[in-house]
Amino acid sequence: MSRTRGAWNTKGVWIAGVALASVLALTAYSVLAGDDSGGADASAKGSASPSASASASPEPQYTRPDDWTEPERWTALPRGQRTDERGSQVAFPHTVEGAASMMAVANSTTVEGERSNVDEQLRIYHAYMGPAEQTAENAVKIEAHGRQTDKDLAEQLGVQAGQPLPSGAYLRTHVVGYKVIKKSDDEVSVWLLTRAVTKAGETKKEEGSYTRSLSAAQWQGGDWKLTADATRRALKDIEGQPEPPIVAPGDAEFNEGGWTAIRAAS
Repeated sequence: MSRTRGAWNTKGVWIAGVALASVLALTAYSVLAGDDSGGADASAKGSASPSASASASPEPQYTRPDDWTEPERWTALPRGQRTDERGSQVAFPHTVEGAASMMAVANSTTVEGERSNVDEQLRIYHAYMGPAEQTAENAVKIEAHGRQTDKDLAEQLGVQAGQPLPSGAYLRTHVVGYKVIKKSDDEVSVWLLTRAVTKAGETKKEEGSYTRSLSAAQWQGGDWKLTADATRRALKDIEGQPEPPIVAPGDAEFNEGGWTAIRAAS
């Protein structure tokens, strides 16, 4: 249900893939509570298996096209009306764009300095998971997975586990496009196109890759929330349907795949 595309022959981009796998595992662990079929290590293109949402498997090298093709669909998604105590935008508009905006920010992270992947995973969990998905068991699973990911990242960057990343190093994920699968007043499902970038230090070159993932939300308690019920329905809706291509905005296939490019939030 998700794939990454990019130059995976370098250590830096592999690190970005690890970070993406952890972000996507949040959905597998907390939205699809109780699934033990493979977690973040599962990978099955075209599969309707819930655990597939946690994969971050490499695909052939991606090169930006020489000729820029302007995206046919652009949108400036609305911001949440306020920021919660962990720094997450919340209180999004009760619209399709509001739902898409929540799902985009819920899949956007920054790991740098003393900010760990555990911090980001728990921030997202508390801000965007539905009440029924916020269980002690899910929180433990998310934290454990985040710690393992932080350990892997530290090893790749040559620092001790638990220590800040090297000066100038970072891992960032940012949603650059989306495609609506199904929408109603109180439930929206989308494909998300996310770019992950990594920099191993101040003098290192930034590298990146793309991933596609499924996300689904319900309107609950005055805001959009990621829920297991919405995700299961979305998985059913995409059965037998083609998945949009993993391509950068500016690629002709971006338009052919039905993606909408995201401008800076309004």
